[in-house]
Amino acid sequence: MSPVEADAYLRSQRRIVLVTNGPGGMPHAVPMNYGVDDQGRILLTSFRKSQKVRNLERDPRATLLVESGATYRELKSLMAWCDAEIITDADRIAELMPLVQAETSLSASINEAMSEQVRASLAKRAVLRCTPFRISSWDHAKLGAFY
Repeated sequence: MSPVEADAYLRSQRRIVLVTNGPGGMPHAVPMNYGVDDQGRILLTSFRKSQKVRNLERDPRATLLVESGATYRELKSLMAWCDAEIITDADRIAELMPLVQAETSLSASINEAMSEQVRASLAKRAVLRCTPFRISSWDHAKLGAFY
């Protein structure tokens, strides 16, 4: 895909696989909802005590994979190698979480009139802001009959 097509594809999807380096050096892969900010950084949210956050505290590198297509001919995918930043400030989390394409109820609960329960939940969360330094993508539909 061209850079413009890759960006449009990334912004059109909802689920991504986050791969971090686990405590024993083995990959730790988890599917997550995500969003993209206006600078092309990929945003995910998780509880601060999760394994993925612990992994990124040790090693801030991550690989992200988005894929779609029911058949080989329809396969599209984008892989991003990233530097990850862990954001723990509750006010900043409240600003960024609506960008994550999560369930409507989650996004709708983050506003000026947040309940104490939502505020308490934000204090336990982190936003993972992943800045790609390399992207690879492919679209098998472009191959036509030649694959």
